[in-house]
Amino acid sequence: MANFDKRVPENLEGDFFVDSTCIDCDTCRQVAPDVFAEGDGHAFVHHQPQEPASRRQALRALLACPTGSIGTRGVEKAASALDDFPLVIEGPVSYCGFNSPKSYGGNSYFIRHPEGNWLIDSPKFLPRLVKRFESLGGVGTVFLTHSDDVADAALYAEHFGATRVIHRDELHSQPGAEHVLDGADPVGLAPEFVAIPTPGHTKGHCVLLFRERFLFTGDHLAWDRHAERLVASRDYCWYDWHQQTASMGRLAPFAFEWVLPGHGQRVHLPREVMRQQVVRLSRSMVHGG
Repeated sequence: MANFDKRVPENLEGDFFVDSTCIDCDTCRQVAPDVFAEGDGHAFVHHQPQEPASRRQALRALLACPTGSIGTRGVEKAASALDDFPLVIEGPVSYCGFNSPKSYGGNSYFIRHPEGNWLIDSPKFLPRLVKRFESLGGVGTVFLTHSDDVADAALYAEHFGATRVIHRDELHSQPGAEHVLDGADPVGLAPEFVAIPTPGHTKGHCVLLFRERFLFTGDHLAWDRHAERLVASRDYCWYDWHQQTASMGRLAPFAFEWVLPGHGQRVHLPREVMRQQVVRLSRSMVHGG
């Protein structure tokens, strides 16, 4: 629970605040960008929400925060927004919320599918969220992009009897995973689902393509909201930047319109614009950009 006495000094005076336990994971700025901004190593409230919709976004950010660093002195109760999650992005794809500190606040996603629902990476294992998943038909498959963002995947798999999918080079993080990927070639996991190995950030990192529209990118690439372009992070490449560069180039032939990262801003672009963005990023990485 956030402590008002430990609030960071940049907060604009009002109901909502961020305290000094913030790890600057960017979750709140993604969920409520009109309310939260980036400070020196932490987020802060740069605009106190007044309209009901904006206040609701701030409450969602409070709930999604992995470290409980957001608080409010307003009359609304954060519990009123609990059932907003999973929060629909488009069609059957939703953002889970309740980001986990075990994955440094990484995003996770939920797909409703007639042949069994999917969880991509893992949020906190919370009874209220578990019940929401149950009401939506449960979870049949847990796809794990890489070892950093597994969080409570094992608990979800055990509760729902779900199949965990992970690359062999990440298996140390989920030794009991039921479906282990090998090699560097794309793998069709089910109709409409393709796993694409993208080594670089970690040795066995993979992304997941759904319906040739949604690309769940883990820590491979994300959208830079300030520069308005796709980016990859050399500073947070734990395994091999040259391999990540090569992996980026191999994404160009694939069609998709959404980039849904574990860390960083998601984005929706027309298919051809997205392809151009991937090609530009790939070339930039090759040339040291």
